[in-house]
Amino acid sequence: MKMQSEDVGITARATSIVDEMKKLEGPLLPILHEIQNEFGYVPREALPVIASGLNLSRADVYGVVSFYHDYRDQPAGRHVLKVCRAESCQAMGGDEMADRLRDALGVDWHETSKDGAVTLEPVYCLGLCACSPSAMLDGEVIGRLDEDRIGEIVAEVRQ
Repeated sequence: MKMQSEDVGITARATSIVDEMKKLEGPLLPILHEIQNEFGYVPREALPVIASGLNLSRADVYGVVSFYHDYRDQPAGRHVLKVCRAESCQAMGGDEMADRLRDALGVDWHETSKDGAVTLEPVYCLGLCACSPSAMLDGEVIGRLDEDRIGEIVAEVRQ
């Protein structure tokens, strides 16, 4: 029963957002951003609302949501850690640092730890190539990722 009322709440709020923003030029991305800001993710229940409001197919909307890595289909953890997987970071030991982070946090890519502390996401270039390997924790960029910095990151997300 609770699930149905949550679905109704999501549908009602998504409808309101679509109605407010559908007159914008190219409204799909701003609507998806607003829905993710509202719920912390883009709920599956919002997709048909968006599709109907913009006269698109559900596949069109889903295709955009699944194409852009910043859109989530589930709520993120309290912290979001993005680790650069681009060539510069790979060349500077990024793969090894990423493996160590995954082991230390006990999560794989696109997963949230069981305690909800952290979500780990790959990202393809943070613009810190001169400071590779790099990561971003809750919007704050971290350059020259090393063992010490990994320990600090793990301690910070576990607080």
